[in-house]
Amino acid sequence: MSDKSFKVLFIYPNTMMATLVPIHISLLSACLKENGIESELFDTTYYKTEEVNFEQKKVDLLQIKPFSLNDKGVEFKQADIYEDLSRKITEYEPDLIGITIVEDTYDLSRSLLSSIKDFKIPVIAGGVFTTFSPEEVISNETVDMVCIGEGEEALVELAEKMSKGEDYSDCRNLWVKKDGGIIKNPLRPLTDINKLPPIDYDIFGRDRLYRPMFGKVFTMIHVELDRGCPYDCAYCEAPHLRKLFQEAGCGIYYRKKSIAAIAREMKYLAEKYAPDYVNFNSETFLAKPAGELEEFARMYKEINIPFWCQTRPETVTEEKIKILKEMNCDSLQFGIEHGNEEFRARVLRRRSSNDKIINALKIVEKYGIPYTVNNIIGFPDETRELVFDTINLNREINPRTMNCYLFTPYKGTVLYKQCIEKGYLSKEDKVHQLLDSVRLRMDSIGYEELKGLQRTFSLYARLPRSEWKKIKIAEKFDEEGNRMFELLAEKYRQEYFA
Repeated sequence: MSDKSFKVLFIYPNTMMATLVPIHISLLSACLKENGIESELFDTTYYKTEEVNFEQKKVDLLQIKPFSLNDKGVEFKQADIYEDLSRKITEYEPDLIGITIVEDTYDLSRSLLSSIKDFKIPVIAGGVFTTFSPEEVISNETVDMVCIGEGEEALVELAEKMSKGEDYSDCRNLWVKKDGGIIKNPLRPLTDINKLPPIDYDIFGRDRLYRPMFGKVFTMIHVELDRGCPYDCAYCEAPHLRKLFQEAGCGIYYRKKSIAAIAREMKYLAEKYAPDYVNFNSETFLAKPAGELEEFARMYKEINIPFWCQTRPETVTEEKIKILKEMNCDSLQFGIEHGNEEFRARVLRRRSSNDKIINALKIVEKYGIPYTVNNIIGFPDETRELVFDTINLNREINPRTMNCYLFTPYKGTVLYKQCIEKGYLSKEDKVHQLLDSVRLRMDSIGYEELKGLQRTFSLYARLPRSEWKKIKIAEKFDEEGNRMFELLAEKYRQEYFA
């Protein structure tokens, strides 16, 4: 390293008020700092980038209980986002700007980069959207290089070479613009996640550790337990990533962190941030043998902070749920996604019977662990009748809250490719997060009908069938429908959110 410290500024273009803190930026920052490289962050989460924020939309859809971050002193930033970003760069004087891009925030990412192009600071873009669409991202005049796949080692190597004035165009995982062309370097072996430093949440600040859950706001830390997913869901990007790294000879994408490594990190984070809640970041927390879970539980007894995690119903056994209860598990989240067995297996590539799902969740209810279920409507060729199969499955269980998302055809998924092939979607169409998605041009069901079913999903799933005629009126976004929805929603909140 040179005598002058090298500085990296991360830009995180986030969906407004989506309060989950991303682990990847925190890890990248930790890796840089471990190697003597400075890093700071410009985070858009609390800026007014939309009319209605993500969390408020979930409140309006009866998916979460109303809450207030104002109690923690958190308010939306009233300043101009572009002026603040320019001021941040002027004051911090970074040598490199790193931006993480997901498909939902690609337009925001481009507008932010465009506003600072006159600074002439090298920009590297990463994130899952960049990995799946590197040609599109690097074609932007404001982007100098892209990182495909994991960035922990690549970014450190890049910063070290830049700080020494060395040629960095040969860094693996990077595509780099040079001499009017693009150098496309091969992928490097996958990162050993057991050797990563503890997550650096300082880069976000304490006010970003606040997370609303069932009407309360917790200080929550997120801990990575594994990376990737062993399943092949057609709407998820994980199978594509697994194939990408496997074909490049990089190693096995789905990796578990050792219990010893998790213990070291947990003790460090618990002491430093004093959280009152933990989110175990794992796509399928219970996709492990009971013996391994028991070992994890013995380790966690020393920490004993309430936690939540997500998993799949088919990973549930009574033995595992009993262990979770003894571990101080405060909440679980399950992906049900669809209620029709044949459709779920054929289109989503999820093969489990409704009886198994219901029985698994009854075990969770037996041990008194509250849970949330995730549902998705609007899949390719879905019909109103199929949506009601999902509603009726939700009527068979007793979750604390239920989410209803619209199918979102992200690039890199099997169903994205199918939507393009069937003409339901064009390559120019832009998705806008899971609550709003994108209009698919299919005859089986329209976007407006899906939005109406989304906002009444919890009403159909909870209220007596005698109310269904009223609920159908509430599907319409007209004066009568809106009035009926508010009447039924107030009844719902009093019964289920009191």
